[in-house]
This record gives sequence, structure tokens and C-alpha cells, in this order.
Amino acid sequence: MAVSFCGRRIISTQRNFLKIPKRHGYIVLLPEIGEESTEKNPLLKDDNLPEFNTFTIEKCIAAIGRQTVDLEEKIKNLERELETKKNLDVLNDWLHPIEETYLPLETTWGIAKTLYFSNQSLMPTKYYMSIHERATRAIASKFGSAPLFRACKEALDNDIKLTHLQKRLLTKYVLEGTLNGLHLQEKELEKYMDDLNVILLKIKEYKSKYEGSTRVYNMTIQSKEVIEDFPKDFLKSIAADPRQPYAGPWTINLKPYILTPFMEYCPDRELRAAVWDADVTRCSIYQERSVQASVTLEELRSKRIEQAQRLGYKNFAEMSMETKMAGNLENLMNMLETLRSTALPAQEQEIASLTEFAKERGFDGDKLRIWDVPYWGRKQCRSIYNCDESEWRSYFPLPTVLSGLFEHIETLFNVKIVESKKADIWHRDVRFFDIFDLNGSSAEPIANFYLDPYARDSEKFRKEQNSGWVSTIKSKSKIDNSTPLIALIFNFPPPVGDKPSLLSFKDVQILFQKFGHALQNLLTTVEYSDVGGLSFVEWDAVFICDFFMENWLYEPFVLQKISQHYETKQPLSAETMESIKKMRSHLAGYKLCKELYLSHLDLELHSSNTFWVPMMKKLWPQYFMLPLEKRDVHVCSFEAIWSGNWAAAYFSKIWSQMIAADLYTAFQEIQSDNKSHQKEMGARFRNTFLSLGGSYPAAEVFRKFRGRDPSPQALLDNLELTQTKKAK
Repeated sequence: MAVSFCGRRIISTQRNFLKIPKRHGYIVLLPEIGEESTEKNPLLKDDNLPEFNTFTIEKCIAAIGRQTVDLEEKIKNLERELETKKNLDVLNDWLHPIEETYLPLETTWGIAKTLYFSNQSLMPTKYYMSIHERATRAIASKFGSAPLFRACKEALDNDIKLTHLQKRLLTKYVLEGTLNGLHLQEKELEKYMDDLNVILLKIKEYKSKYEGSTRVYNMTIQSKEVIEDFPKDFLKSIAADPRQPYAGPWTINLKPYILTPFMEYCPDRELRAAVWDADVTRCSIYQERSVQASVTLEELRSKRIEQAQRLGYKNFAEMSMETKMAGNLENLMNMLETLRSTALPAQEQEIASLTEFAKERGFDGDKLRIWDVPYWGRKQCRSIYNCDESEWRSYFPLPTVLSGLFEHIETLFNVKIVESKKADIWHRDVRFFDIFDLNGSSAEPIANFYLDPYARDSEKFRKEQNSGWVSTIKSKSKIDNSTPLIALIFNFPPPVGDKPSLLSFKDVQILFQKFGHALQNLLTTVEYSDVGGLSFVEWDAVFICDFFMENWLYEPFVLQKISQHYETKQPLSAETMESIKKMRSHLAGYKLCKELYLSHLDLELHSSNTFWVPMMKKLWPQYFMLPLEKRDVHVCSFEAIWSGNWAAAYFSKIWSQMIAADLYTAFQEIQSDNKSHQKEMGARFRNTFLSLGGSYPAAEVFRKFRGRDPSPQALLDNLELTQTKKAK
């Protein structure tokens, strides 16, 4: 992946892209060179595990300062050697020393990132952002070296004797360099760099406007009637005093973990409309001039397209396809259209059914509006499938869910997950696990992970309503003889007294997704960090294992493993398991169309010079049965593509979901009691998607597993949208 897509001349692996949080504007000066030390990494113990018990920000800053300078100096020295020496071995003389120098930096950065997500008293935002800036600047030298780019390209072009893995590693350096303009002539490269600098400024400008527009809005609720049905955990997050969640007043803001549940539970239509309006008018002409972003985003998208054209592409979206499994825009648009053509008719039926349901229960409007769908959709889902989240929680105590999840992973992939007390931890809630490979004879673990499960007020980083983080601390590497080490961080309800942590079904989904994500790092067999795990995996393929693991949640035999009433020890009823399976098809057409619309809009914005207003008005009716509201200018607040990492890549989750569904059908074809066949299929999945990382293109990995190219049909079947279309 090249971060030129994000408007930065800083290159980062796909693994890091997933972990990097957004900037918050803080700048703390770090020393260029840390304190003198003979230690390879002062943050590690003798057993090479992080020394969290003695961690200090000062030690981390000193380590990152020295390690970033070491990496930059290593690149400069190698470039000087290239000028004086002939016949340098690009692998042994270049890439191996670079990896050896980079890995300690990765570990220090990973430790800082882990603490930023999980313990902000140990790693406050302002310090982490500076560490992040310094680390990413140093990593730019890995992929920003023109001599190294030329050496890698020459080695590939001359087809010297290289293994497949070595060729793939060189391919990454060549692609990264190409997408950062290293092949351009001097004057063109200068113009390209000017483009990137403008893009960086525009991203920073947009982000400031977006954060300012978001920050100024809040709405205070005094009436207890409004919050009557709000979940207790949600009330704690909006109450003036979290210790008295029912006392009020309650404050609503536009942060996703506040906004989403509010729209689902607020019975007051006018309040829902007001909050919806505040959300979709952020950064627009309806706001004060200082936070209006329409001009900024137009300049940004124009400069991105110009940037891509300097590299020989028609537009930014076409350039984006270089790092996508989809391959090209035609293939991608065909997939979007196949899904849309089935999802839109289903949406028509869903909205008609939802309108009828709402009117039967007192809705007195002429027709549903956008801000009505989350509220009435939740009520309808509960009515049809008898899904009571508060009641379901009692059947998902975290210890039972974890035990069942580990058992399932062990059965599928022939590994053993064992808790260990040997590691330092940053909080008493944190647990540490070894993973042993039952296929091999070694008594040593092949990987390790930390698990930090519980919410801790403001101590943990939080963005979405249901959030989880996977932070890589160490990658697998033969150069450093290192094995994978990651941290899994969640915001689940903590236990209270003898009552264990009780998870909502959404919590369980997040847990399964993040473990799927983690397994791709933990079980990789690729021994170069630059192409192992999730490194060099295409953007639209990085969530495949997340959705693959989530798919198991709709199998009764898996639900039986992970559920048990924490008091009565009774299992989930068959009716409840069937409701869980059916529940994901509720409003599936509407939800899928929404994601398809945003994906299409993103691609159009980055491939066309058409002003965004007519573009939005043209695309909206192709994907929605409800009309576009007059004040809806959501393009201005489409933060994921303007200051996030998803420009011309928003479709990635839908693509990953589609691929995961197709892969999962291979397991659905096996009887649940056929353990041996399941193990065979699990071994095949492990040997492809979990093992190969970025050492092969994702499309090739898919063909190794399925023996054919992917199809969107499995996703439509899983969401039961095919049946809806037939019924019509």
C-alpha cells in the first residue's frame, strides 16, 4: 500500500494502516537521538516481552528517538554504499539490514500504540501522536529511497534467482516507490511532491473543520420520558453523573458511540430529526464559515486526481486499484451493481413493511424519513425476532464466550491457546496467552497475545459504539528470530462483584471479528515482516478473516459453545438461536444499499471533476427508496475519505464481507457433525488466508482455497436477499 493514496509521502504497511489512530493536532517535540544505551530495546525484558511494570513515557520517547534515527541513518549508509560498491545483493545487503533495524522501532511503536488504545494515563494522546508522527516519518525512508527503489526494480527486471517470497518482497518496494513517484524525472517529481504537500495541507485543514464542527454540537435532554428505553450502559455515557445514570440531565453529541444508539432508542421524532440534521450538515454551508469545508474538499479531490495523473493514471480511483483485490474499476463496479440490483428491490419491501409496522404502533407521519429508520427498525426487529438485547446478555458471559471461541479456533486450525502469567501487564484486567501449534513438535509457542477486555471510563480510546482494536507489537521475522505478539483491546462491560462481564450480541460480533483479524497476524508463516501477516495485503482484503469468523456466530453449534446463562447455566433456546440467525437479514437491503451508495459516491468523487452536489443527487435515488432530504449534505462530513485513510477505498469492507461469505460457503457445505472434514477445511483455510499473509495477491490466495474466482452470490444468500427478490 502506498500512502500517496492518503496524500502523504509516508509509506506504511497495511498492518500499520489498520492500527494508526487519527491525529488530534498535538505536537510534542521528541529528541532526535535517545539516551545512550547498549540495549536493543530498553522497553523489553530479558525474555523479549514488553516491560510494562516499569514503563515510562520518557523511556518510550528516548527509545523511539534513537530507533528512528537508527533507521534513517541505516538507509543513508546503504545509499552511500551503493555509490561506491558494485554487485550489492539487494536482499542480504539491503533489505535484511533494513528489517533488522526496523523491527525494534516497530516494537516500541506497537507498545506505545497499545497503551494509547488501552491506558491513556500511561500514554496520553499528545505524546502518542508525536511518537506516531516521528515513527511514520522514519518509515518513509524505507520506501522513499530512490536508490533502493532502482535496485529492487533492477533485481526483478533481471530475473535473478529469487524465491517467490523474495520476489514478492521486492515487488512491494517497487510498487510503493512507483506510487510515490520515485520513477519520475526530477522536475516531474518536484511537481508531484508539491501536489502531496498541498494534499497534506488540505487534509489537515479539513480535519480541523470537521473536528470543530463536531465539537460545538451538543443537545441536553431533561425529560426522563425520552430516556425511558435507553440501555443503562448508554445512559452512563451521556449522563451528567455516570454513577447516577437515571438522574440526568443527559447530553447528546455527534460522536459515533453516542449518535448511533441515540437514533435507535430516542422515541421523540423531533429530537431524532434535530440530531440527524446536525450530523449531516457538519462542515456545510448551514454551519458558520470557519467550519465550512465544501471548497476544501473540492480542492482536495481535484489535487488527488491531478496527483494520480502525474503517475500516468486516469484518476485517483484508478490509481487506488493498484492496491486492491478488486483489480480494476470495471470489475468493482460490476460487483457493486450485482449487489445493488438485488438489494434495492429488497429495500423497497423493507421500507413498505417498516412503514406499516410504525403506523400500527402510533406513527402519525405521512411517510418515514431517514431519521425514523433506526428507531422503528430496532422496534420492528425486536417484535419480529423477539430479540431482547438485555435478556440475551445474560447468556453471553465473557468467560463462556471466550472458552467457546478458543475451542472453536483450536478445532478449526489445530492450535492450542493457553493462558500464561509470565508477561508484564499494564492493568490488572489484562491477560496474556500463548498459542501452540499442534501440527508441529516444538514445545515453544508460535505466537502470543494480550487481551484487555473491559471498558475503563475515559482511560481507553473509543470511537465507535462497539469498538475493538488489534495492535501489533511484534511481527514474525527470521531476521530477528521473532514471533508474533499482538494486543486485543475491547470496551466490554466490566464484571460487578460475582456477576461476570455480560456481552451484548454486538459485543460478541466484535470479539469474533477482531480475533479473526488477529489470527492473520498470529498464524502467519511468512518470515519477512514486510509481507507477513496483514502487511502488503490489499486494502479490500484486510477484513476478510474478520467477517469469516463472524459468520460462525449464526451456526447453532457455535452458539451452543459460547452461550450459557450466567446464573441458571441454561443454554440459549433453539428459538433464540434461530432469531439470531434471522436477525441479520432485517433491513439487510437498506443497510447494504447504504454501504454500496457510499462506496459508489467515494469512487465517483475520486474519478470525476463533477461538483459533488449534482453527483450526490444523481446517485442517491439509485440506492434509496427514501428521498434525499433538502438539508442532507453528507458529502461534507464524509470524514473517512477526506481525512481518514479510505479515499477511493470505502468499498473495502463490503468487498471483504463478500469474499468472506464466499469462503464460508465451503464450510457450510459440510455437516456440523463431520469433525474430520471440518478440520481438513480449517487446515486449508489456515494454510492459505491465515498463513500466507501478503506473500501472494489476495485473489490468488482465494483461488488456492476455492479453486475459482469469487462471486457475490454467497453474501446475498447469507443476508437472505435472494429469497426476498424471488418472493417479489
